[in-house]
Amino acid sequence: MARRSAPLLRRLVSASSPPAPQPHPGLARRTVTYMPRPGDGAPRAVTLIPGDGIGPLVTGAVRQVMEAMHAPVYFETYDVHGDMPTVPPAVIDSIRRNKVCIKGGLATPVGGGVSSLNMQLRKELDLYASLVHCSNLPSLPTRHQGVDIVVIRENTEGEYSGLEHEVVPGVVESLKFCSERIAKYAFEYAYLNNRKKVTAVHKANIMKLADGLFLESCREVASKYPGIQYNEMIVDNCSMQLVSKPEQFDVMVTPNLYGNLVANTAAGIVGGTGIMPGGNVGQDYAVFEQGASAGNVGNENIVEQKKANPVALLLSSAMMLRHLQFPSFADRLETAVKRVVAEGTYRTKDLGGSSTTQEVTDAVIASLD
Repeated sequence: MARRSAPLLRRLVSASSPPAPQPHPGLARRTVTYMPRPGDGAPRAVTLIPGDGIGPLVTGAVRQVMEAMHAPVYFETYDVHGDMPTVPPAVIDSIRRNKVCIKGGLATPVGGGVSSLNMQLRKELDLYASLVHCSNLPSLPTRHQGVDIVVIRENTEGEYSGLEHEVVPGVVESLKFCSERIAKYAFEYAYLNNRKKVTAVHKANIMKLADGLFLESCREVASKYPGIQYNEMIVDNCSMQLVSKPEQFDVMVTPNLYGNLVANTAAGIVGGTGIMPGGNVGQDYAVFEQGASAGNVGNENIVEQKKANPVALLLSSAMMLRHLQFPSFADRLETAVKRVVAEGTYRTKDLGGSSTTQEVTDAVIASLD
């Protein structure tokens, strides 16, 4: 039998087949974009820690928005405050059971030998990677545009390990060490999220052993990701470059102390700590909170006036929803938050407005698709 050409076959098929049904003009065509496995939509328990200061205000906003969008999560709430001697065991057990937590800020006493509960949580659950996403929000005026930086810092070692002691009266020794797992996490994140460059921030010109080890780890991991550009920058220069040309950065990987400073600086560049989402993740557990630590508890006036900015924690809860593999809910929430900020009618004082937390929350709920 002779082989028929493709154009001839198409003509024969079109001539013999009935015309394809056209969609009703009032109905949009939909395509299958996500096919969940059976049971994927089952509600997930999430540990909730309202925290101190503005914490109850912004976590309250998260609860209202989650309820309004019928997100498949429910909360186990625990009353924890920064002046407690330790994190209650029931809270740790809840996070271990649920594997996910969202929290407001916990006040950390300065000096006096009182341990930070934030640090206790990270060490107890081995949440070794802190991730803060610093990017411009639409229609929010800032000094720099085109900024989209992810700061990934080591969360449990070095200064944040709390390993310090008084050798002799008046002489205090602090131990600092690094791990290659934070470098692996940064490059894996860059690879999975189609990021093009990783910058390692260090002070190896002075801290030749500790930060030198950090750079060795980064270089070794970078060699396994040839498609990702890798460079290094001393933290002094990095600080200057960050405030003058932040658009040059993509993913930044840092030891913990430098990363805390870099993340808060980057937050200030693109609108402040009130809009920066973040999370802490380890092998088994994840805790989501406001990304930049400065101002995550707020001052008394903001608490009394109930004008805390809920945007950062709402965006962090969108990160949490993606982590739980509920991407459509995460997209809806993120889109609604960005729409409210872009419209500009409801903004808190730190974004140039005068709205209360509840007014912003109501606007986000009204903007949900």
